[in-house]
Amino acid sequence: MERTSSIRRKAMARQHKGEVMIAGEQLRLRLHDGKLIKDRRYHLRTYPNCFVAQELIDWLVGHKEAPDRATAVCLMQHLMDHDIVHHVCDKRPVFKDAKLLYRFRKDDGTFPFNTEVKIFMRGQRLYEHLIGDKHSILQLREGHGVAYQRSFPGCQLIDWLLQNGEAESRRRGLELCRALQEHGIIQHVAKKHNFFDSGLLYQFCINFRRRRRLSELLNESEQDDNEGVAVSTQEDNHPESPFVLRKSQPQEGNSAFQSVESSKDLKQVISGGRGSLNPVQLHSDGFPSLVQLSSASVARCNPKSVLRRNFTCEELLAPGAPFIKRVLTVIGDALGWGFVVRGMAPCYVQAVDPGSPAAAAGVKVRQFVYQVNGQCVLYLDYRTVSRLVMTGTRTVVLEVMEPLE
Repeated sequence: MERTSSIRRKAMARQHKGEVMIAGEQLRLRLHDGKLIKDRRYHLRTYPNCFVAQELIDWLVGHKEAPDRATAVCLMQHLMDHDIVHHVCDKRPVFKDAKLLYRFRKDDGTFPFNTEVKIFMRGQRLYEHLIGDKHSILQLREGHGVAYQRSFPGCQLIDWLLQNGEAESRRRGLELCRALQEHGIIQHVAKKHNFFDSGLLYQFCINFRRRRRLSELLNESEQDDNEGVAVSTQEDNHPESPFVLRKSQPQEGNSAFQSVESSKDLKQVISGGRGSLNPVQLHSDGFPSLVQLSSASVARCNPKSVLRRNFTCEELLAPGAPFIKRVLTVIGDALGWGFVVRGMAPCYVQAVDPGSPAAAAGVKVRQFVYQVNGQCVLYLDYRTVSRLVMTGTRTVVLEVMEPLE
């Protein structure tokens, strides 16, 4: 009994950490939309994708996310303690209501992708896939006279994992499900049993799509134990859900990709929606069908390379070459990732949708793609690089080589 209680406490702690990650990601996206996160200059140095603490506190109080400045500071300190945000120079472990620069770790590639985070992201991806399935195993089921929304028998989840290539065998599927339970992502509906390959009913503990209020982070004990299990259609389609990450649907003929950064050379690619990488059908695990650009449209609207001159791989890797490496984390939305790559090797960023996840993460034109999810792609062409992104997870970690201006 004591061991079971200890496991449950650990799962609850991990579940709270997951809630903090979701709330932090929602805040990050809203701040990008509100232009509070941007490149800032201080003492002759430019700090990309950062915010001023004092301005953020003003924003939190003004948007009713915190009743007063002291509470807002406590909320941001909570995000710092969970490695969501940090001081741009990592000199200050405490969040202060002052004219100091801080940054989300997702925006500079320093977010700690440890085993716990990877399992959480795996659970998120499975949840999205299951929710989007027309014949989802998540259904209203009854057990011992009680109805449980979006519940599933353990054996059916393992069947689903095998059918969708998420597990190699039933044993592997069982190990994955138990890891998800240990990390507070799924649970037995009555919280009485560990995960078994049987007819016992389980549910997701976290509704990844629900809009969080930051105040919840400091009032965890007041939250209902079942919060996040009953999911309404309205919540699923909430435009600000960070795990849907769907921006406002572009109007016909009103979506534009910036091909270059300066207004002098500005060109646009016009389309009915955002094509995220190149003119092929985009797809990813469990995500809706994404909008594509026809090859004729791309060739007609954006024919000229944005590079000032061509570079070889050897030039990029030469000692003293005028390039710096940056790690960027891009979380795709319902329309894709929002950037176009070109080149036979090395490939480079040809265009970026200004309102896309790629733009929010710091992807810019003329950046050369060095790695995708830890794999070196410098010597690969744009088709192969595009395929690696599209067949991977929704979250793409890019290492790019950016020319020094």
